[in-house]
Parts: sequence; C-alpha cells; structure tokens
Amino acid sequence: MTHEFEGKKYEKASAHQKEWGTKLIAELDLQGTERILDLGCGDGALSAQIAGLVPNGEVVGIDASRGMIEAARSRVRKNLRFLLMDIGELNYVERFDVVFSNATLHWIKDHQRLLRNVARALLEGGRLRFNFAGDGNCSHFFSVIREAMSAEEFAVHFAGFDWPWYTPSVEEYSAVMDASGMDSGRVWGENADRYFPDAEEMIKWIDQPSLVPFLAQVPDWAKPRLREYVVGRMIEKTRQDDGRCFETFRRINVSARK
Repeated sequence: MTHEFEGKKYEKASAHQKEWGTKLIAELDLQGTERILDLGCGDGALSAQIAGLVPNGEVVGIDASRGMIEAARSRVRKNLRFLLMDIGELNYVERFDVVFSNATLHWIKDHQRLLRNVARALLEGGRLRFNFAGDGNCSHFFSVIREAMSAEEFAVHFAGFDWPWYTPSVEEYSAVMDASGMDSGRVWGENADRYFPDAEEMIKWIDQPSLVPFLAQVPDWAKPRLREYVVGRMIEKTRQDDGRCFETFRRINVSARK
C-alpha cells in the first residue's frame, strides 16, 4: 500500500531525515560520473545534493507519492529527474552504479523482493547504501498511536488495519541480506535519538509523515479528533523540563555490492 504525502509540508518537517541523508551521501565517495537511483526521494533535496556531486553522471529519484514528486520536480536539472513510481515495482536492469535510500525503506514490507529488484538494477560491481528505521524506532509515537487505535472512539476504524512499517532488528535484517546473494553485505544499527527543540517542531513531524497512514483510516469528521488525541498524548509523553521533546530514532544501515 502506498501513502500520499504533502511534499511542501514534508520539506519543513524533515530536518533530521536530511541530516541522516547528508551523512550517507558523504560516505558514497562519488567520482562524478556515477548513475544513481534514489529510492523514496521525497521532496528531492537529497537527490539534488547527490546530483551536484556527479556532474557527468545521472540521478533518478523515485517516489510513490504524487505530492512528494510534485515538490521534487522544482529541483530538476540536466542530470537529475524524478519519476512517480512505487519502489515495489522497480524494474530497471543493470542501469545504476549506486542505489541509495534514506529514511524510506521502513515503508516497504517485502525486502526480499526489494533486494532482488535492486540487485537487478545495479551494474556488476555496483553498490547499495540504505538507512531506514529499525527495531526500537519511534517508541513514544508507536505507543501513543496504538493507544489511540484501541480507544473506544477510534477502534472501529482500525479493524484489520495493516501496520505501515517494517522495523527489523540488525540480526533479522542481516539474515535477509545473507539470503539476498549480494556480496560484501554489511548491516549495522545506529542510535539517532532526537530532541525536538519544542513541541511545534515535533508536531510538524507527527503531521508529515507519521500520522498520514492513520488519518487515512478514519472518516473526515474524525480526523481532527484523532490528530488532537495523538498530539496531546505525545506532548505529555515526550516533553522535557526545558521544553524540548524527545523521541527514539533507531536506524538500520545497509551497505553491499553486486
């Protein structure tokens, strides 16, 4: 299942995602001629960073959200383009030197299929570099949203609801990588816990992207009430004495070659 996001709002609510992505990009050690695929490019900010490092190469950013792609297309340039595409439908064959993804692949449930498709898209000797949410991520938000889903006023709308995220442990994902056939695969965890400077900054992140799959489950008249419930409880659970709000961000890092 794909979800629709508001790209312009995400631009203002994704500082920590962009921090992680900038760190990943610095590790790529690009030579300037690579062809690179960015899975889940969002608003395109990181794709544009990469494109600046490969003036004689190519960057293709894909995302399943029309709102994200509309925001990203303002960044198009000679060596950078964006496509509306579901990651699960990836069908490139020996096209890219690097497949990159930051803060996206926890939205993908079938990683065995994902890795097969990525391996097919890579040129021989090509590499992948991923960062996505792992076990222990967003412990406060997950607790609050589950509480909301089971509350009497909302429970009827979440009967049969499919949890939107895949957040494996390092051990679990290492087993997935071992079965993928990729060479030199490495999987490791990272603690990226964050203090939002104030409640307003945390609320922006709650709105885009965290609440999106849950608001889609309830009728329009119930959306403001669900949002109010979650925001209120999150402030109660996370606000520190100095006004900052704390959330756990635990990451899975993946590096491999074909």
